Amino acid sequence: MKLTRLAPLALGGVLLAGGFAGASLAQQPPLAVMAQGAAQAGQPAGPREGRRMDPEAMAAKHAERLRAVLQLRPEQEPALKAYLAARKPAGMAGRRGGREQSAAMTTPQRLDAQRARLTERVARFDQRAAATKTFYAQLSPSQQKAFDALGSRGGKGGHRGIGGRGHGGHGG
Repeated sequence: MKLTRLAPLALGGVLLAGGFAGASLAQQPPLAVMAQGAAQAGQPAGPREGRRMDPEAMAAKHAERLRAVLQLRPEQEPALKAYLAARKPAGMAGRRGGREQSAAMTTPQRLDAQRARLTERVARFDQRAAATKTFYAQLSPSQQKAFDALGSRGGKGGHRGIGGRGHGGHGG
């Protein structure tokens, strides 16, 4: 018997909450209007737009963090610069049109192209590893310990790509 008395109250509460939600949605301008206003103001329109930092600014921030955490001495600066130069990511040149080119290839051609890209990646890894070892050798034991604590990414920290460990998506 108490249930029959509470049902109208519950229904009224749900309708009232729905009415408030509808009224608040009616008050918000459409997304297109917001985007247009933001574009005129020179601001990013959407929540994801304009979020990427400039790669050069990120590299400078990374270098400053290394200098601060490792407490580098002035004579270690050339070693740091060489290390950072070797760790610069490869450019995107030659990567455009990959799907179109791949679709026109036979399976053996696609496999050969994949092998060539893999060989390039291994060569870039070898360069980064050699530069890291050279830089590491220039550090004092306490600096080496601090560098080790920064992790395998050389202090880049945070984002590790899709899945947490690079590009694979099999993160852990």
